[in-house]
Amino acid sequence: MFLPIVKYGDPILHQVCEPITLFDHELEKLSKNMVETMYAAPGYGLAAPQVGLLKRLIVIDVSVGEKEESLIVVANPELINAEGDQFEEEGCLSIPSFTARVHRPYRVIVSGQDIHGKEKVFEGEGVLSRVFAHEIDHLNGVLFIDHLGAIKRDIIKRKIRKKVRAGEW
Repeated sequence: MFLPIVKYGDPILHQVCEPITLFDHELEKLSKNMVETMYAAPGYGLAAPQVGLLKRLIVIDVSVGEKEESLIVVANPELINAEGDQFEEEGCLSIPSFTARVHRPYRVIVSGQDIHGKEKVFEGEGVLSRVFAHEIDHLNGVLFIDHLGAIKRDIIKRKIRKKVRAGEW
């Protein structure tokens, strides 16, 4: 089932998510719905607050559904190590049609749990590292535009306000 994606302007996107403590059928169902939503968008990743839920859950697939083994579902992800730097174009499903260059780590190690509560460690570099950092930011109430300089961020916010006034947001 596709879930509606929350857009910039909704206060839930700037709230810190609660840890997941119950690993049940509902969590499994939510993760499957989030994966479907991410693929339909299409996007590389999706965090629970982007579908209106303050839960520490992310789904990632940098192959956008092309490689089944690329799908990653993580509950309670935590960035435990970050190395290097990359400065690339980034977008967000909650801020459609806007992109900007953002600094992210080139390599990350992330700990978390699978949907059954089993501890997992993930390593990623390049695009995968960027997506991990972006989605974990969402769980902490941070959006990619929060990493931009004031002028770039204000330009995007002004354009969004214009779209809101025109009924296009």
